[in-house]
Amino acid sequence: MTETDHRPALTARQYSLLDTTSKLLGLGLVAAGLEAGGATPTGFALAVVGAACATATVFISHE
Repeated sequence: MTETDHRPALTARQYSLLDTTSKLLGLGLVAAGLEAGGATPTGFALAVVGAACATATVFISHE
């Protein structure tokens, strides 16, 4: 049985837009986490979600 790549594929333009958007959203969430207090549970949660958003495009392939 052959394994196939099941990651979603996007055009270069779609990927670029998604990549930029996810990084800006991640940056905004990390900044909000720091503003809320980096050592607080809310601040930490926002920072973790922001980092996940910023790196989400690593798992998406583009043409």
